[in-house]
Amino acid sequence: MKKSLNLLSLLLLLTPLSLQAQERWSLQRCIEYAWENNLNIKQQELNIEQSENNLAQSKLNYIPSVSASANHSMNWGRSVNMNDLQIIENKLSQNTSASARASINLFEGFLKGNEIKSNSVIRDISVKETDRLKNNISIEIARSYLQILLSKEIVKSATESLNSVDAQVERTKKMVEQGSVAYSSLLEMEAQLASERVQLVNANNQLSTTLLTLKQLLDLENSVVNFDIEEINVDLLAKVFHEEEIDILFESSSNLPQIKISELNLQNSNIQLDIAKGRAMPVLSFSAGYGSSFSDARDKTFFEQFKDNRNPSITLGLSVPIFSNYRIRTGIKNAKIAVQKAEIDVRSSRQLLYKEIQQVNNDARASYEKYMASETNVTAMEESFRYVHERFELGILNATDYTVARTNLFRARSDYYQSKYQYVFQLKILDFYRGVPISL
Repeated sequence: MKKSLNLLSLLLLLTPLSLQAQERWSLQRCIEYAWENNLNIKQQELNIEQSENNLAQSKLNYIPSVSASANHSMNWGRSVNMNDLQIIENKLSQNTSASARASINLFEGFLKGNEIKSNSVIRDISVKETDRLKNNISIEIARSYLQILLSKEIVKSATESLNSVDAQVERTKKMVEQGSVAYSSLLEMEAQLASERVQLVNANNQLSTTLLTLKQLLDLENSVVNFDIEEINVDLLAKVFHEEEIDILFESSSNLPQIKISELNLQNSNIQLDIAKGRAMPVLSFSAGYGSSFSDARDKTFFEQFKDNRNPSITLGLSVPIFSNYRIRTGIKNAKIAVQKAEIDVRSSRQLLYKEIQQVNNDARASYEKYMASETNVTAMEESFRYVHERFELGILNATDYTVARTNLFRARSDYYQSKYQYVFQLKILDFYRGVPISL
């Protein structure tokens, strides 16, 4: 009795874990999990943090730099007392000095302001790079998710076909025993049954492969063993295709990260050109200092000497670049070339996006036409098979013709499922270019 209670308690403890392990994941949950755990995204988020630090530092560069120093020296032999310029003969002399200084560049060709602008743009580029990675991962997860649903449809169809053929085998056995059909008909039906089993095994293997592909995309931990996804009525998503003008789609997708990244790179290139030009301008600097010293050669105390020897100073400096082996001039030329390359990159990214939209729109239309054709085909095949099945039931048709008809029906259904899910995926890609987040 005690062992039974212990076993029951163990089962109760394991039941929640089992239910949790068998929990079905929605597409949204898969996408959010990938965003939180994908290593490439994590690395890009660190780039954002690094660019934030650089931006903060560029703002802090407006604060004056402050430095302090202290020195203590000991001399033996002949030396000069710098306080009263007296010669010291063979005597240990000690001197102490301390100073502090603050300096700032009042003007340096607007370099600091342009560095802030540049680091701000670089920060924005890092954010857009993260968005681009998230978009790419979302699309791949949606593709894999729909592939799993397709594999499940094929498994279901293969199972139904196997059960139907299995029933026909049992019926044919009875007819052979009664002498109403030849034994060869039973052999053909058993061969068909074996073929149906192979189809079901292949379908299950394909389902396992697609599930593994999605798990690898998500980088799921090994603890998630019985991973599965939520069932979705894809027929509700396979709506009638309405072709949209390419220019309208292009306009709605102009805010995609890949376009913004190229535009931000162009903006940063122009800022770098301003920085290169700024290096050819004079630099006006200002500094202020305060120092004092002590020497044991004088009779006054340490603090009295530090008070007497205090030495405040203010300095204004002007530095004019006259000749630097053409480095500044070459830097400006290269910065101008970088601007031209960035302008070409913006045009190229826009052209690439326009071509992508053209291709996606064309693929969606082709997928819809294939989906409609395969739907008509499978309807005709089902009607044809119904007629063949009735004739086979009456013994008018032989097993070979029945097998061929069933094989054709299974192939037609498989083509129909594939075209349906491919069409739904193309619709989701079109929605993505319209600015609609990936969802099912």
